Amino acid sequence: MAQIFHPSTNTISRVSLFGALLIVAGAAWVGGELYRSPYVTGAGSPMEQPVPFSHKHHVRDDGIDCRYCHTSVETSAFAGIPPTKTCENCHSIIWSDAPMLEPVRKSFQTGQSIQWARVNYVPQFVYFNHSIHIHKGIGCTACHGPVGDMPLTWQSESLHMRWCLECHQQPEKYIRPRDQVFNIDWKPPANQIEQGEKLVKEYNVKSLMDCYTCHR
Repeated sequence: MAQIFHPSTNTISRVSLFGALLIVAGAAWVGGELYRSPYVTGAGSPMEQPVPFSHKHHVRDDGIDCRYCHTSVETSAFAGIPPTKTCENCHSIIWSDAPMLEPVRKSFQTGQSIQWARVNYVPQFVYFNHSIHIHKGIGCTACHGPVGDMPLTWQSESLHMRWCLECHQQPEKYIRPRDQVFNIDWKPPANQIEQGEKLVKEYNVKSLMDCYTCHR
């Protein structure tokens, strides 16, 4: 019986199968990298706001503590957005006629809140509690990045689950003394792991990895 397929058919079939697998794997890898990239997460891109509020000016230059505006950060899951009255505590006296602060003055006069654009956002199916992390020695800059150097605020990290798990798996790499949580200039010491392990034990930090910790 005459041969139906050319001898090279087997080779072509194998190359096609392996080639298809490589293309699928490559596409999955590219998709994963794109999903974690700043292009998708928005990390590193300053967020436009109704008022060009500068953390650099208020925190770095003027030395205002995070808790002056984010009043519930130590006691609540939500850090809190300052009411316009907080802004007017200073700006009714200084820069009171600045054009760029007109939305602040209007908000204070009308009682209508300024519609700030949220910078750091996690999905509704994710539970995050600011007060617990602060109590356990996780500093503001660990998640929010160099806020004191941001003229306009941007999201510093991807906020993806894998990024969160890096801290939950090895909290000793990120923990700091509680009295340094709000210090924007704190840097990990050379013996961070050694010191971190001591703080993890002292603060009773658990490496919580079960789904229910964040997905309730």
